[in-house]
Amino acid sequence: MRGARNRRVAGTALLATGLTLGLTSTSTAAPPQPVDAYTADFPAGLACDFPLRVSASSGRIVVKKFVDTSGHVVRVLQVGTGVAYTYTNLSTGKSVTTAAGGSAMRTVIQDGVETVTASGHNALILFPTDVPEGPSTTVYHGRVVYTIDLASGVFTLLSTSGSSVDMCAALA
Repeated sequence: MRGARNRRVAGTALLATGLTLGLTSTSTAAPPQPVDAYTADFPAGLACDFPLRVSASSGRIVVKKFVDTSGHVVRVLQVGTGVAYTYTNLSTGKSVTTAAGGSAMRTVIQDGVETVTASGHNALILFPTDVPEGPSTTVYHGRVVYTIDLASGVFTLLSTSGSSVDMCAALA
């Protein structure tokens, strides 16, 4: 996984919308692109109280970025399918795999903050520096809204709806 967001969000899609004036699309509707399989390991105390491995299967994703008149990306839309995740407690070897499901995320970027609205099948990993304080790894099937302060990298969970599974508890 690449970057702070990818190390924390195990979702298949990122969808960003907004009604800001002066936006233009940087591309037309593109065909789905492959998402490579990956594995990320988190030390104890970061994503769960034990060392956690998150492995993702390959899938497909459609990404569309929108820029303002100055050329800055202000919205990102991503929709994806087909990515299954396996969460493993590296201390015990216990694993849980979530089925491949679709998800969508919309991200609005403004004043150094990304506001993300995720729907469908997504997971959010919160570190001890986040709000609420982690470590936590939660799989959601529904809607999750959070912000990311781009300067500090702090995630702030704003709201959730639908069902959720505490993966740290499930793997303990």
